[in-house]
Amino acid sequence: MTNLYLIGNWKQHGSRAAIQAFSEQWSFDPNPQLRIAIAPPFLYLQALREALPDCHVAAQDCSVHAQGAHTGEVSADMLVDLGCQYVIVGHSERRQYHGETDALIAEKLAAAQSAGVTPILCVGEQQAAREAGKQDEVVRAQLRSALATSQPNLLIAYEPVWAIGTGLTATPAQANDMHDMIRQEVSSLLGSSHATPILYGGSVNAENADALFACPHVDGALVGGASLEAASFMAIAQSASNNLSH
Repeated sequence: MTNLYLIGNWKQHGSRAAIQAFSEQWSFDPNPQLRIAIAPPFLYLQALREALPDCHVAAQDCSVHAQGAHTGEVSADMLVDLGCQYVIVGHSERRQYHGETDALIAEKLAAAQSAGVTPILCVGEQQAAREAGKQDEVVRAQLRSALATSQPNLLIAYEPVWAIGTGLTATPAQANDMHDMIRQEVSSLLGSSHATPILYGGSVNAENADALFACPHVDGALVGGASLEAASFMAIAQSASNNLSH
């Protein structure tokens, strides 16, 4: 993979003051091969874009609808209008707490691609599936549903649900093996000519970033809590940049 991707997911965190503090502490020499983006809550997208012009902006979700009487929804076209390059689709928290189905996630993926914003499709297994050795089966099913009518312009983030916000992290070997399987599955679904970047997400931090980025099938990271502070996010970005220089 020519590039590495680093996406910070702020979830339901942030304020104008927090963005200002983050921007004042952020000091990272951009590497043209490292694509960095931050996904704040919707109402802070513009503020983040203005405060951190060297970073791309991403959204945490989008509607399946282009427009209409859908109170509270934000369309992919609106995200493009605000200058978003990426949108997270199918995050495990959306699946688990908001009842998002594979079918709905496939619709959101298509809506994002149609609007011209690059979706970051999240897939991953619960702890019970991992313990039963069914992690590949679960992730394959998620991929096949989402990509059945998809275009090739997307990123995929593998996020083992048991490692999100728990402090647990998949070992580099576990992450690399899953990414290898995902790459093969995506090639069979979209064609081998499309090199879809595959990111790892699940308690990524400055301490484990080096080992994860060194995995041959890991093309970046979707970072949660460690992206909220400029210092920790910069440390992860530096790990990614160092890996690119090797």
